[in-house]
Amino acid sequence: MNSSEIAYRRVVVKLGTSVLTSGSRSLDKAQMAELTRQMAHLMKAGVEVVLCTSGAIAAGREHLQHPSLPDTMASKQLLAAVGQSQLILAWSQLFDIYGFKVGQLLLTRADLHDRERYLNARDTLNALLHQGIVPIINENDAVATNEIKVGDNDNLSARAALLCDADLLILLTDQKGLFDADPRTNPQAKLIAEVANIDDSLRRLAGGSVSGLGTGGMATKLEAADIARRSGVEVVIASGQQPDVIEKLVCKEAVGTHFSATEHPLESRKQWILAGPKPKGQLMLDDGAVNAVTNKGRSLLSKGIIAVEGEFDRGATLELVDRHGKVIARGLTHYNAGALNCIAGRHSDDIEALLGYFYGDAVIHRNDMVVLS
Repeated sequence: MNSSEIAYRRVVVKLGTSVLTSGSRSLDKAQMAELTRQMAHLMKAGVEVVLCTSGAIAAGREHLQHPSLPDTMASKQLLAAVGQSQLILAWSQLFDIYGFKVGQLLLTRADLHDRERYLNARDTLNALLHQGIVPIINENDAVATNEIKVGDNDNLSARAALLCDADLLILLTDQKGLFDADPRTNPQAKLIAEVANIDDSLRRLAGGSVSGLGTGGMATKLEAADIARRSGVEVVIASGQQPDVIEKLVCKEAVGTHFSATEHPLESRKQWILAGPKPKGQLMLDDGAVNAVTNKGRSLLSKGIIAVEGEFDRGATLELVDRHGKVIARGLTHYNAGALNCIAGRHSDDIEALLGYFYGDAVIHRNDMVVLS
């Protein structure tokens, strides 16, 4: 590989538990060493690499010699607390062989929900890269509860790609990519090499993880790919066992399933709306409002709302759904749940009389909205 073959300059590499353990109960240090070699080779050629790694809980189990623990959140957090230090130590020792230092970022959804904390995380990530330090990102499983977890490292890696303005997100897994049928049960299944658009038919093809060792299956990888590509990041799902897979992908060789970035990527604020705050509720829209939002580039007005679901404050992130429950957009509301229940289906001219105050005609302004359909 020479520098002229390199197609990307800033890359996020996500390694699932099944890749790091090779399907066993312990970390596969030889596999980790090989993946480190590839990343170090690229960095020496001028590529900036961000590593999003799973494996803390698996590392904890291994370090404690696979203890018998109850299946509770506290047990998982115990294993993560023990394993995270072991995992970062392993990566630090491996990258040190090639003269690279590492820096650890442990994140939760709360770090991405708040705009200021989101920007702080972005600044830290970029500072590490500018100093030639390898950022190693994982979810802070030792303290995260279900309410504040991102949930899986596929989606966390997509958010990392947005934070650092990456060119490419590589999702390495125990599968060669996305297939047109389940390759575990159908020997005729064919690999889908290129994806230009993620739609419902493609989502139906996504199955669970083969190993059962991790939290992310193919469905979460599609979610991650959709977030990243809408923000201008190309995405590839490929097998972590493929020889020289990271180097091949950075040189744009045809490996795995490649997802094209959208032609008009979202601006920074809309990236945060899509990837940061967890939706606090839903607004069901009538057909006219759906058409106005998806096809005419309009803001959402109160008259187009059929139903309001959830309890939320002004400024919360909401999902907009059609009559069938399909999510068509996400945005920040100008009114709280109580107010929206009062003004749903009513004309904008009636808002002040109904509420006694007025925050504008738009329930969700176009500038605070990301259209998904």
